[in-house]
Amino acid sequence: MKANIRWLDDPETFRVNQIAAHSDHLYFKNYEEWEQKRSSFIQSLDGKWQFKFSNNPQTRPLDFYKTNFDASDFDFIPVPSEIELNNYAQNQYINTLYPWEGKIFRRPAYSLGQKTDRSFSGGEDNTVGSYIKHFDLDNSFQGKHVHVFFEGVERAMFVWLNGHFIGYGEDSFTPSEFDLTPYLKEKNNILAVQVFKHSTASFLEDQDMFRFSGIFRSVKLLAFPETHLMDLALKPTITNDYHDGIFNAKLSFTGTKDGYVRLKIKDINGQTLLDEEHNLTSTITIENKLLKNIHLWDNHHPYLYQLFIEVHDSNKNLIELDSYKFGFREIKITDDKVVLLNGKRLIINGVNRHEWNMNSGRTITKQDMKADIQTFKRNNINAVRTCHYPNQIPWYYLCDQNGIYVMAENNLESHGTWQKMGKVEPSYNVPGSLAEWRNVVIDRARSNYETLKNHTSILFWSLGNESYAGENLIAMNQFYKSHDDTRLTHYEGVVHTPDLKNKISDLESYMYLPPKEAEKYLKNNPSKPFLECEYMHDMGNSDGGMKSYIKLIDEYPQYLGGFIWDFIDQALLTYDPISGKKVLRYGGDFDDRHSDYEFSGDGLMFADRTEKPAMQEVKYYYGLHK
Repeated sequence: MKANIRWLDDPETFRVNQIAAHSDHLYFKNYEEWEQKRSSFIQSLDGKWQFKFSNNPQTRPLDFYKTNFDASDFDFIPVPSEIELNNYAQNQYINTLYPWEGKIFRRPAYSLGQKTDRSFSGGEDNTVGSYIKHFDLDNSFQGKHVHVFFEGVERAMFVWLNGHFIGYGEDSFTPSEFDLTPYLKEKNNILAVQVFKHSTASFLEDQDMFRFSGIFRSVKLLAFPETHLMDLALKPTITNDYHDGIFNAKLSFTGTKDGYVRLKIKDINGQTLLDEEHNLTSTITIENKLLKNIHLWDNHHPYLYQLFIEVHDSNKNLIELDSYKFGFREIKITDDKVVLLNGKRLIINGVNRHEWNMNSGRTITKQDMKADIQTFKRNNINAVRTCHYPNQIPWYYLCDQNGIYVMAENNLESHGTWQKMGKVEPSYNVPGSLAEWRNVVIDRARSNYETLKNHTSILFWSLGNESYAGENLIAMNQFYKSHDDTRLTHYEGVVHTPDLKNKISDLESYMYLPPKEAEKYLKNNPSKPFLECEYMHDMGNSDGGMKSYIKLIDEYPQYLGGFIWDFIDQALLTYDPISGKKVLRYGGDFDDRHSDYEFSGDGLMFADRTEKPAMQEVKYYYGLHK
C-alpha cells in the first residue's frame, strides 16, 4: 500500500494500518523492573529529530522517507514539542471559529450536499512538518515484535520505516500505534513521519485553544515477548451492601500460547487476596471472584489494589509481568435522580483542565501534572473534566492514586460548524447525522474507552464538547452503554436538540446556566440529575457569586455541582524586547488574526501556575462540601 494525500480530505479515512486501541497497562520483564519502574520492553525515541518545515503540501519534500534521501538541509527539532513554538509557524489562539474562516472557503465533506474536494490536500494554509529519526534497536529488542507508539500528534500523520509505508493516523490526543516488525533492522533504522496541520479531523478538533501542530507528546518503541498481554479489561464491582467486592477480568494475548498465567491481587499491605493459575490461551476470562471486606475507593480514601499478571512459558520461565492498580467503587443514579458514589451522594467540586505549560504549550511534563494534583488538594477540588480531549495517560494514573473524579472527554468539538458569530446555525454541522462522519466519531469514542477503561477514577464518559447533536452522537452514547455499565455518560450539546435528550447523556448538563435557572429545573420534577459541566468562567477578576451555586447543593439532592471554566490560563512566556523582560502573552499578542484575544486567560491560575485571588473563593466554597 502507498500513502495517499487525499486521505486528508476524506472523513471516512482516519486510520490506516493502525493497531486497534487497547488498555494502557504497564508490562515488564520481571519484578525487579517493576520495582524500578523501568521496562526493558520500552525504548524512547524522544530527543532530536531531523525536521523540515513546509508552508503547504505542495512544497513538502516528497521523497524524504526514502533511505537514500539527502536530508542535509533539514533542521533539528525536539520531540516532543509544538512546531509553532519552535518558530516555524504562526501562533494562533481561537475559541469558536476555524483558523481559515474569512480566508479560505471550506465546508465539511458531505455536508450541504457536497462531496470531498482537495480542500486540505491542496490547502495553502496546511503547514507540513517532515520528521526523520535514525535509531538502533536496543539489544533486548532483537528478535521481538516491535511497535512504534505515538502518544499524541496534531493533526494527521503518515509514517514510513526504512522506505516502506507503515500507516496513517488522525485523532490528535489518543495514541497512534503501528507495527514496524516486517521492516526493522538491528542498526540505522530510518523512521520518517509527515505531519499535516489540517485534515477533515480539523473540523472535529475545534477546541477553545491555541492551534498547534506536530509530534507534541512522547514517541517510543514497544517490544513484545513471544507471548504478550495485549489487552486487559477489568470490571470490579461491589456487593453485600458495599462490604465485599467481585472481581472480573478479560485478558487477551498475542503470540505463542504455550504456557500458563498466574494472576495475583494484593492489598495495600501486600497481603494476597487472590492467587490462581490458568492455562495460556488467546483469551482468559476471570469471573466473579469474591473478595471479602474490601476497602472502597473515593476522593477521601483512594484505596487501590495491586494486580499482577505473570506470563510463564511451558518451562515455567517468567517472560512478562503485567501490572495494574484498581479500586472498587460504584456510581449509579437513584429513582429520584440523585447520583450516588458507593451509596452516598456524589458532589462534584470540579474544574475543567486544559493541558498547559507556559513554555511548551500542550507538551506538558509529569511535574506539571503532579503540581496540578497538589493544587487540587490544596483547594478542595475533587474532580476534573479533561477538556476537551483525552489527556496524557499518566494523568489518569495520578487521578486514580489521589482520588480525583474524572470526566473523561473524547477528542471532539465542532463548535464552528453550528455556531456562527454567536448564533446557532447548524446547516453544515458535523458529525450531526451524516453517515460519512459516523465511523470516525465512534472510533474516537472507542479509542478513549479502550485505552482508559481500567482507570478507577473515571466516573463519566463524555461524548465531547459543543458539537450540537444528531444521530452520530446517539451512536457514540450507544457505544459506551454497550461496552460499560459501570459509568455514566455525559454530553451537554444535546440541549440544542431537546427531542434527543432521552437518547444522549445520563445527566442534564448545562453551561453557565444562572443559579435561578438551574433552580427552576431542579424544582420541576427533574428527569435527570443536573450538572454544570462549565460554570463561573474565571476570566479577569471573576468567580464572584459562587455562593448562589453552592447553595443549590444543600437544597436539591439532584444537583451534582459542576466544573469551573477553567483551571489554568493558556498563555506563553515570551521575551519582550521593550522591557527586556519575559512576559506572559495571550491570544492576539502574536499578531494572530483572527483571534479571541484574552479569552485564552480564564483560569484559576496564571500560566506560570501561580494561583489567582479567585482561587480563595473556590477553596472556601468547595470546602463546604468536601
